[in-house]
Amino acid sequence: MLAYLACFILVLLCQHPGPATSGAQKELVGNLGGSVTFPLKLPGIQIDTIVWTFNTTPLVTIEPKMPDRQANVIVTHSRNKERVKFLQGNYSLKLSKLSKNDSGDYRMVIYSSSLKDSFSQEYRLRVYERLSKPKVTMGLQNNKNGTCLTNLTCFMDQGGEDVTYSWESLGQAANESHNGSILPISWRLGERDTIFICVVRNPISSNSSNPIFARKLCEGAAADSESSVILASLGVLLLITAFALMPVLLIMQREKRKESIEERKGMDTHQEIPNHYPPSGETPVYDTITCVDKTIPEENPEKTLYFSVQIPQKMEEPHSTPISPDTPTLFTYEIVN
Repeated sequence: MLAYLACFILVLLCQHPGPATSGAQKELVGNLGGSVTFPLKLPGIQIDTIVWTFNTTPLVTIEPKMPDRQANVIVTHSRNKERVKFLQGNYSLKLSKLSKNDSGDYRMVIYSSSLKDSFSQEYRLRVYERLSKPKVTMGLQNNKNGTCLTNLTCFMDQGGEDVTYSWESLGQAANESHNGSILPISWRLGERDTIFICVVRNPISSNSSNPIFARKLCEGAAADSESSVILASLGVLLLITAFALMPVLLIMQREKRKESIEERKGMDTHQEIPNHYPPSGETPVYDTITCVDKTIPEENPEKTLYFSVQIPQKMEEPHSTPISPDTPTLFTYEIVN
């Protein structure tokens, strides 16, 4: 059967080497897993055969119903039998369960004995996947003087064929739009919060990213600005404290110097301590004791020896015999433990 069909198509092509084209190529799109219909407008003549090809490969051959025969549809590949259908009355081709491999060029050729040349129509089909939610990444951020500078990049994990990117900025005085997958942004602390949304589109669908808030995106700029204010305040506070404490420190240092000078003078002073208090009327005799240290060492009773010396007072008796220089004088000593 297949051999017969191939020979029949070759014969047709040889008989009509240059089929006329009815119009420009028609662009068709379909979604993955869906279906697409190739529209066909038949001329008002008797049609002998209709041949559909996909990228020069025979796909379907149709023999319309005639008074002497029944309609006959021949599908080249068995896997396409369940996917191929024709609309009743005009034989427009409907192809279902689309895959990415179905993208390509299709051609329909009509052969008729009433036409000198065959009649044809060309189609181009593109099968797309419905777009999922796009993702957004942030580039290197530059925070300076409370201003946040960075780039936002929008991308698709899958289904990125023939995708266009655009951005919508909400919250500004006038909502703005930007084309392209990369959006440069500049936001200053204290400005009104701005919302950025990435929108992706392909010929069969569109989708948008989650909203991105400039204030949340640039939290680093706010933190840097707040930290700068805090550091500046701390610096001013430290300077004020230093100026306030400087007189106190100078007074304390002066007092320490004065105490040090007095201690040195005290160490060089000699204290005189009387050793004996003579009876009244006599000339006192003193021994001087130099005290380098002001503290008197403690006495050890067991190792201390005390002496008492008594000197009799000189008394004159009116009728006493003068004492000769050679007469011995009696001295009494007493040892006291």
